[in-house]
Amino acid sequence: MKKAKDEMRSEYKRSDFTRLERGKFYAEVAAGTSVALLEPGIAKAFPTSQAVNEALAGLLALTEKTSRLTRRSTRTRAKVARAG
Repeated sequence: MKKAKDEMRSEYKRSDFTRLERGKFYAEVAAGTSVALLEPGIAKAFPTSQAVNEALAGLLALTEKTSRLTRRSTRTRAKVARAG
């Protein structure tokens, strides 16, 4: 015998689902933005999406700056040019 579609398991309560909203992120997904789920500890540190975006932008800026610092020295480049 099949259960009716509107029946829920006994361990669930309808009151647990009052805060849910269907299609909450539909506009963002349709616009092409990414939705990421944060772990609770991370979510406490970054309470808004703006805070997350600022932190990630800062991290990207830092990686761009530090990647230029790891070039070979001119001495090594001259040695490779002479050998090649």
